[in-house]
Amino acid sequence: MSLVTRRELLGHAGALGLGAAFLPHAARVVRAGESGRPAKGETPDGVVLEVVESGGLSHYSYFLADTEAGVAAVIDPRRDVAAYLKLAEEHGVTITLAIETHVHADFVSGARELADRTGTARIAASVEGGADYGFPIDRKLKDGDTLEVGSVRLRAIHTPGHTPEHMSYVASTKGADRPWALFTGDFLFIGSIGRPDLMGVKNTEGLAKKLYQSVQTAYANLPAALPIHPAHGPGSPCGANIQKPKGTPTLGRERDANPYWRIEDQADFIDALLAAQPAIPYYWPRMKQANAAGPKILGDRPAPEALDPAAFEKLIAGGEVQLVDTQLMFGYAGGHIRGATDLGYNEVMSLWGGWTLDYDKPIALVVPETADAVGPQDWLARVDLTEVRGVLKGGMTAWVKSGRPFDSFKTMPVREVHDAFPTDAMQLLDIRQPSEWDMGHVEGAKYIFLPELPKRLNELDRSRPVVVYCGNGYRATVGASLLRKHGFDARTVPGSWDAWTAAGLPVTTPKSPGKPSDTTRLSA
Repeated sequence: MSLVTRRELLGHAGALGLGAAFLPHAARVVRAGESGRPAKGETPDGVVLEVVESGGLSHYSYFLADTEAGVAAVIDPRRDVAAYLKLAEEHGVTITLAIETHVHADFVSGARELADRTGTARIAASVEGGADYGFPIDRKLKDGDTLEVGSVRLRAIHTPGHTPEHMSYVASTKGADRPWALFTGDFLFIGSIGRPDLMGVKNTEGLAKKLYQSVQTAYANLPAALPIHPAHGPGSPCGANIQKPKGTPTLGRERDANPYWRIEDQADFIDALLAAQPAIPYYWPRMKQANAAGPKILGDRPAPEALDPAAFEKLIAGGEVQLVDTQLMFGYAGGHIRGATDLGYNEVMSLWGGWTLDYDKPIALVVPETADAVGPQDWLARVDLTEVRGVLKGGMTAWVKSGRPFDSFKTMPVREVHDAFPTDAMQLLDIRQPSEWDMGHVEGAKYIFLPELPKRLNELDRSRPVVVYCGNGYRATVGASLLRKHGFDARTVPGSWDAWTAAGLPVTTPKSPGKPSDTTRLSA
């Protein structure tokens, strides 16, 4: 294994945009995935291993079953547990374990939900590192403890650093020495490792040191060919620049290619690791607290009540609810109820809902006519936004046909933006991540990171239209909706940066890029 120096790692980080996380794909009308897909790597006869992906959060949970024994476990379950119940029914097994790798900060755990819905699933969680929970843990795990799922044996490996209690689990068949799967949670990702800065400044350095030790020792005796199964993939802010696997990801490949596995010096490791982390989403402390205390059990919830335009207007008129539109970018621009925050009908609304919505207000939903409200209800619940009071029956078509007022705004193609700017007649606003700005932006644009828009409105001129761009248009629509709610004449650039670069239009870059976690940038 070749070593990497701090200078080489930081160069690698800058070249790859380390920290450019949670970039949403173009929104489309899709329902939350309610089934898994086979995880990569071979499993013993009679054993099923499927991954259930939660888009937007880039979260992977794992359904592990011994079909001959008729039992299954779920590792790091999400809050909406229908996918696991469906898999259990398909494979004819009973879920007997809900296993946590750690106390999650980016989503609400579904372990309690799964235990309640099945009546058979016991919760297993680490009590290493002083971990304490406000709800009953059936199996309190320490390093070296084992769990059994039929013929499958899961051995807990304490891997602190991302959190003090973090556990990995290595799977083998009872009576056999050769392991065949390693569940790494938020400790090891493809091309990255978990961030150590989620428990406050005073704990960061200590956790970073523990993370370094975990890298050096935790998996030292495990074989290189062992397939790994992390809890997150590309797009998650839980690590810097998490990669997409090529083929079957193995421990040996990470030992050779993961830059953090190749730093020999502890101080260089900590320095480079902390320099690479993206901004921490505002809502994460709430998730951490909820998961430690014990998330409220939601049960089998009905779909939100469908309200005709008159009833829906009455619901939103008093200001006691927040109005969330989930139309796609062109639909929202073409017509929406004034004051609505647009999140687009896509699982990524989990992330941006957590960033932008008010946790103290119930939600009133508008969804596209071809979609249902169950998807958004599930996606928002993943980040503890659970109170949806109603959905507009018939969508915006019914609202418009009822004669009620609606708002709309202009969109601008990239060539029109290029021809118009710089100009005193409009403001061009880049709302992407700091690392995206550093990799290239439009000359003359102002920079404000999307989640910071509501508290930085005074930096924009209300007398001039604001033209908003992002990576592909999704976040631009979110940003425009926030601005319009505060009285700005905001417009969007469909396709945004993707379209700009595809058209070969000019790009400028800063002379001195900053840290991904530093959300301030000088406009150029």
